[in-house]
Amino acid sequence: MEGQNVAIEYRWANGENARLPALATELVNRGVAVIVAGGGTPAAMAAKAVVTTIPVVFEVAVDPVEVGLVPSLNHPGGNLTGITNMNVEMGPKKLEVVRELLPAATRVAVLLNPSSPLSQPFLSQLQPAAKALGIQLDVVQASKDSDLEPAFAKVKDDLKADAVVMAPDIFYNMRTEQIAKLALRHTVPVIQTNRSFVAAGGLISHGSDESEYYRLVGTYAGRILKGDKPGDLPVQRSTKVELIINLTTAKALGISVPLSLLGRADELIE
Repeated sequence: MEGQNVAIEYRWANGENARLPALATELVNRGVAVIVAGGGTPAAMAAKAVVTTIPVVFEVAVDPVEVGLVPSLNHPGGNLTGITNMNVEMGPKKLEVVRELLPAATRVAVLLNPSSPLSQPFLSQLQPAAKALGIQLDVVQASKDSDLEPAFAKVKDDLKADAVVMAPDIFYNMRTEQIAKLALRHTVPVIQTNRSFVAAGGLISHGSDESEYYRLVGTYAGRILKGDKPGDLPVQRSTKVELIINLTTAKALGISVPLSLLGRADELIE
């Protein structure tokens, strides 16, 4: 219980990845017992670079062996272990939802952050799926606040895209309300990764259940505090995904959500 048997130090980069190494160093200097690298791959990589002995528990949407976080999933060794989610590989499923929601859609914009390590893997997953569905993909980039308004103007006025699929990225997660308002103002259907987007007025989210994979992260952090070594804890896979639809936003966009999607949704927000 926080304040009784544990003290928690928070450091928050607000989606600005360049700040992460300095924040991780601050936690090292505070002498913490374990570091939880939330916020995905950038936070995990920053912790890996500056934390040499303190245990680190990460959550990432990429293969942690492939990006060099751990040498093995079953036997990570060293001072890092963590949880992987399915947010990168959910890209094709997002396109299928777009096709189901908008059967006549032929052009979809992909909003991605060029500085994010998730963007290219996500795009690589989308491209063959788009080809199979007969959908043209147009990449639109936004990596800072001033990019968002022009990005949505381009989607609506220049590309005339039928919908937007957003790449998973902490920068976007921190700006869900702003993005939801832009999407509504430009009358663009947007599908994102996290429930927070739909709760803020976005149309649809389809991705890993955040509460599920952060619960697993917390469980590992607790086990380490009780004496387990991170190198002995295999990297776990969070496989629970959720589909959430905001019916009020769908109505505002003039979209009738088909019964097939309504029946599959884990939550409907009205």
